Amino acid sequence: MRDTGRNRLVLGVLLVASLVLITLDYRGGDNSPLNGLRGLGATVFGPLERVAASVVRPVGNTFDAIRDAPGQRNRASDLLKENQELREQLRSNTIDKGRATQLEKLLGSAGLGGYKIVAANVISAGQGFEDTVTIDVGTLSGVKPDMTVMTGDGLVGRVIKSGPASATVLLATDSASTVGARMETSKEIGVVTGTGRRGFGVGAATLRLELLAPDVRLSPGQRVVTLGSQDDRPYVPGVPIGVVEKVEQTPGALTRTALIRPFVHFSGLDVVGVVVAPPQRDPHDAVLPPRPSTPSSGDPQGS
Repeated sequence: MRDTGRNRLVLGVLLVASLVLITLDYRGGDNSPLNGLRGLGATVFGPLERVAASVVRPVGNTFDAIRDAPGQRNRASDLLKENQELREQLRSNTIDKGRATQLEKLLGSAGLGGYKIVAANVISAGQGFEDTVTIDVGTLSGVKPDMTVMTGDGLVGRVIKSGPASATVLLATDSASTVGARMETSKEIGVVTGTGRRGFGVGAATLRLELLAPDVRLSPGQRVVTLGSQDDRPYVPGVPIGVVEKVEQTPGALTRTALIRPFVHFSGLDVVGVVVAPPQRDPHDAVLPPRPSTPSSGDPQGS
């Protein structure tokens, strides 16, 4: 379009008119004479604006969501990771607290018996016919075959195989396990053998005691400790084994037998100790826990 004098005149008039209208509207405030025109414009163009916004807003939100999606995913991933770490930390703290309690009890029992021990964690259980567990210490820690293994509660078994950083322990519950035993107070001796059940089940009696003397009186509640082996291998003396739970009545038998409830919970082994050096003297009954104030049944002292 050609730039003529007429066009410039029209443009100047429109510009002056716009300035006049803006000035009148500003000075008039709420009483502006242009309020009617403004309302008419809102009435005409308002619905168009709403329709346009309803169409454009979802599109804009979609673009915003697409733009922010990686950040949202990263934040969600970070939250999941933090929650998992918190759960692991809580579980670890619980486990550590439980192991610390077990270790403290183990060290207390070892101190009472005069045993030098190497503490270990049970890392796996045997899958074969034998009742065995694997622990996380071996020859590098001074652990060798035919060493006694115990917890703060009592006898676990003996080491049967040892590598540089791990060892295999045959549990006292294994049917091939034989432990020389001595009755508390009466000093009667006998043999404790395993029954191969590893203590599964509430109150399961997993050991069998056979006393050498046929006329010895046996009663539920009597307690048994290790007698000790020659040269203290594989068993050191004085380690608690268990409590007489049931006396077997066998008329004419040459020995007295009873079922023993072990002090150790074999199906829940965690922290154990390997006795790497025996006591200087037999601790006898010193490692046994204090008796309850009220005996449960029978003659707890024996005769």
